[in-house]
Amino acid sequence: MHAQTRDADALTPLPYHQEIVAHLKAAEPEVWAWASSLRVQAAHAADARAQLLRDTYRLTPAAHPAVYAAAALACERLGIKAPVTLYQAGANAMNAALYYLPGEVHVVLQGAILERLNDTELLAVLGHEFAHYRLWSCDAGDYLAADRILNHNDGVAVAPASFTESARLYGLHTELYADRGAALAAGDCAAAISTLVKVHTGIAVVDAAAYLQQALELDDTHARRSAGISHPETYLRSQAVDMWWRADAGLDDWLRQRLRGPLALHRLDLTDQVALTRITRRLITHFLQADSVRGEKTIAQARAFFPDWTPDDESLELATLTADRLDPDTMAYLHYVMLDLALCDGDVRDAALSRALRIARAWDGVTALTHILKRDLKMNKRQLDKLARSSAQAGKA
Repeated sequence: MHAQTRDADALTPLPYHQEIVAHLKAAEPEVWAWASSLRVQAAHAADARAQLLRDTYRLTPAAHPAVYAAAALACERLGIKAPVTLYQAGANAMNAALYYLPGEVHVVLQGAILERLNDTELLAVLGHEFAHYRLWSCDAGDYLAADRILNHNDGVAVAPASFTESARLYGLHTELYADRGAALAAGDCAAAISTLVKVHTGIAVVDAAAYLQQALELDDTHARRSAGISHPETYLRSQAVDMWWRADAGLDDWLRQRLRGPLALHRLDLTDQVALTRITRRLITHFLQADSVRGEKTIAQARAFFPDWTPDDESLELATLTADRLDPDTMAYLHYVMLDLALCDGDVRDAALSRALRIARAWDGVTALTHILKRDLKMNKRQLDKLARSSAQAGKA
């Protein structure tokens, strides 16, 4: 494992955190104001204090000096200046949880953490939970407000799927942020990894380097996108904290693929909805740049998608539409967008279909689009061959 290469200044919100905060502030200003209000904060604080008193045993510094000494060191390493109170709750499995109160750190330990973890691993557990406090406290509480909005279910019969997916992803990224806090507090990435494995499996002795190597043996095909609901899978978390510890320049792109994957119609989050809308609009602009297909009817069809659309809108860079960015269903959706434009005006139908095929070629989508033309438009082989020749002769998209 690697020697310490990070300090508290490197513990910053992840790009996904920042994207969600920016989106909610812009798209939901009234909800944002509610989530940030002092009234909501006060109500949450009162509930949290009552639950702690009801459900836990409060540890005192006099009776438990060692764990409070560890807490003081973890706070120092994470740059946190706030009083700490620790609690023990009954549970069979080891775990810990932060109860956020402004200006106060309250952490509940669950199970046999104090008995089963060594000194460095205890620092990692505390650092993980203290990192939650640091995230919720920074930037005037913006990241806490975003979490509140995404996870607020009171009075909501069915949350929009995009909110549900955003809440899931926001939580996964928050856990990775907290894992970085674990490594910082322990001064050791290996302790962060061994703690993850101990908590996940209950095993008493863990070789962190061996587990990391085990995780790295998964190739891109079998590693898959995270299916975690509240926490990413342990093998992903171990790789992520190791890459962050080493300041790996490819970490953000790796996380995008492992946590979010390509744009997928059936699981768009809030930011991917915005991204796909932008792609759609720019594809329409690109499609209608050709004089042979741009007319009153096709312009009217474009404005059926976007009422304020104009031919001067920004066009799409076709090279950005790659398989690692868009899944097959999303690619098919873009094919149907082009067909909507191609079929609305019989006078330009052939030229428009030829252009659609030419554009699809730029993202290796010819086979998929040809299948759609054959299945939905009932085009026969002779018609498809003629269209393919026309498209090839027309040159670049």
